[in-house]
Amino acid sequence: MSRRRGGPGPPRHGQAEGFGRESDRTLAMSDTFQDPFGRQITYVRVSVTDRCNLKCVYCIPDGMEWVEKSDVLSYEEMARLIRVLARMGVRRVRLTGGEPTVRRDLATLVGLVRAIPSVEEISLSTNALLLEPMAAELRAAGVDRVNVSLDSLRADRFREITRGGDLDRVLAGIAAAEREDLRPIKINVVAMRGVNEDEIEDFARVTRERPWHVRFIEMMPLLGNADSQPQRFLSSDQIHERLSAIDALIPETPPAGNGPATYFRYEGAPGSIGFITPLSHNFCDRCNRVRLTARGHLRLCLFGDDEVDLRTPLRAGAPDEEITDIIRDAVRVKPERHHLELGAASSRLIALSQTGG
Repeated sequence: MSRRRGGPGPPRHGQAEGFGRESDRTLAMSDTFQDPFGRQITYVRVSVTDRCNLKCVYCIPDGMEWVEKSDVLSYEEMARLIRVLARMGVRRVRLTGGEPTVRRDLATLVGLVRAIPSVEEISLSTNALLLEPMAAELRAAGVDRVNVSLDSLRADRFREITRGGDLDRVLAGIAAAEREDLRPIKINVVAMRGVNEDEIEDFARVTRERPWHVRFIEMMPLLGNADSQPQRFLSSDQIHERLSAIDALIPETPPAGNGPATYFRYEGAPGSIGFITPLSHNFCDRCNRVRLTARGHLRLCLFGDDEVDLRTPLRAGAPDEEITDIIRDAVRVKPERHHLELGAASSRLIALSQTGG
């Protein structure tokens, strides 16, 4: 269950006012929201926007085309779709992007989601560039924890990887998240050969000083990085071997969340080290998620082209029952696994900002 500290905040767990209450009484919550392979769908990642205030070299290529503003879901539309998913069995919601904090009044969406019965946790994926002044408001609205993308601890290199990012502002954002108890704090590091591989040990040592959960992510092939991905790829096995040379890595129980990482800890360390391995060790058998894109498409797999348009029926006035049927039919064809291969994108996906990662 999510942890609520501080002020009373918005109503939750059956106490929501107004929005959607009538349909809550007519649509029973499902205990069998499963895909064809028996995986229970309990988690949705919601792309608040496809826009980002950084242009990381492995994520957003030059010339990226953005979704038209009129095609992006409103907060009320997002909240309605999340409410339908929650009745079907989704319990955890992650708000992501692009960069979610660039969209105005993000706390409004958080409050709408927090008021949905049966949503147990709201988390936020962010680059933390704008997090410092927003952390308290987001916590008060209902965010439980944050994941922060941070690929270098060196200011000049961070600026180069992100094409303009300010490392000091990101670290200030993480400090604000700690003050507001947006924990556990997970730090996502895309490990890249010839780019930041010499910082792998530095990131690992941070877990001996801070209660951060540093996760090394294998660089994934997209249409936008197909030329560079094979040369930059570092496998989790290679990283694990290097970090084991510092000291023994002890298997660790995962911190709160729904991610696919495998965790370890150095003896006595307040933080942990995780590995996310989409290429070297497939984890699709544990997939419990779907993704809602900013333009209102339900995406069934991050690396596949299976998705269904929910925006059109939503804006055409479809009742919740009809949208539920559309979602359930879509999940019936959720693929068993992705087919990522080194240097070969398995879908038409150009950038992770298109889906929320």
